[in-house]
Amino acid sequence: MSVALPPAPWRERAGLAALCAALDAGAGGARFVGGVVRDTLLGLAVHDIDIATRLAPQAVIERVRAAGLKAVPTGLAHGTITAVLPDGPVEVTTLRRDVSTDGRHATIAFTDDWREDAARRDFTINALYADPLTGQVHDYFGGLVDLDARRVRFIGDPLARIAEDHLRILRFFRFSARFGAEIDRDGLAACAARANDLMALSRERVADELLKLLVAAKAPATVALMIAHGIFRPVLPEIASADRLARVAAFEAAAGLDPHAIRRLAALLPDDPALGDAIGARLKLSNAQRKRLIAALDSSLAPPRALAYQLGPESAADRLALHAALDEALAAWRAIADWPVPRLPLSGGELVARGLRKGPDVARTLRAIEARWVAEDFPGPERFAAIRDAEVAQALAALSNAKA
Repeated sequence: MSVALPPAPWRERAGLAALCAALDAGAGGARFVGGVVRDTLLGLAVHDIDIATRLAPQAVIERVRAAGLKAVPTGLAHGTITAVLPDGPVEVTTLRRDVSTDGRHATIAFTDDWREDAARRDFTINALYADPLTGQVHDYFGGLVDLDARRVRFIGDPLARIAEDHLRILRFFRFSARFGAEIDRDGLAACAARANDLMALSRERVADELLKLLVAAKAPATVALMIAHGIFRPVLPEIASADRLARVAAFEAAAGLDPHAIRRLAALLPDDPALGDAIGARLKLSNAQRKRLIAALDSSLAPPRALAYQLGPESAADRLALHAALDEALAAWRAIADWPVPRLPLSGGELVARGLRKGPDVARTLRAIEARWVAEDFPGPERFAAIRDAEVAQALAALSNAKA
């Protein structure tokens, strides 16, 4: 099958032609590889550009710098150099073959054989190369046929490929959720058979793949399949159903919201903030991600604007998507989607100026004023002033009685 890359904006990036020339692309010394080829053939936007080259890493550095470009040795041990172009970085990696693997790390050797380099990649659709000048695509393992069929298929024996790198289990499902028309049965069987291998991976790597998977187009159906085949059991046994994930995805689509990985992760977990905190720690999520996960798993609901004031619009959307019926959640979200969340129009200093003591008295009165203001749905200045004055008078009276 003779195929060439179609024109695409990324192919015109400033400095890319100079980089390819420096890498001897005209003489067959360099090719675009992986996602940039795959996504261009699918008509998708390309963000990251990867180039494979026959040149040794040190030669790459020298040639890139000689071309007037910045070269950063970001992964020198594995042959990767980052060339910094005006419109963004390009990763350049010397052709490699695996010498040994243990499921987490690989010992590699450099090669000048394109097929050897392709053979160490995970899926056929990720082992496509393209000539930078002509755009001609080089395919060693049937990736073009699989891409046309929207099939995610391991290169060679799936069990052997998973044994080389256990993360390929999650990558198989992530790419299937993004591209697959139908799951590859051999790949699915291999992933189910080797699911326990996931326990050997760092939780950061598991989390990175999982969060990417959850925002893919077919995430609900793919996650349901993973649950049915016991994929999560070794590392996230708490995930037992994808039903709520499907409802959350429907909410996001109807509300015009982009899929959000933490919202979708919460949809897979029981409504238990403490458990959410524990899972966030297990997956080494960031503090912000853990806080959002914990908030989402609290099932308490308030009127829409009160919820947005309490949590912020994004976390309010999480809470509504998870804990309200779809129609109710959509109606509530529409009430706050464009609502500018106000700030309490009062400071502690103003209360001190009215005679309250700094410290607990001011804090308690501020909370009381805020609670009434929120409960009355954020009334305007006149009503707010009345609330403020009433609460200050009550606080002053209590202070006077305490002195007496």
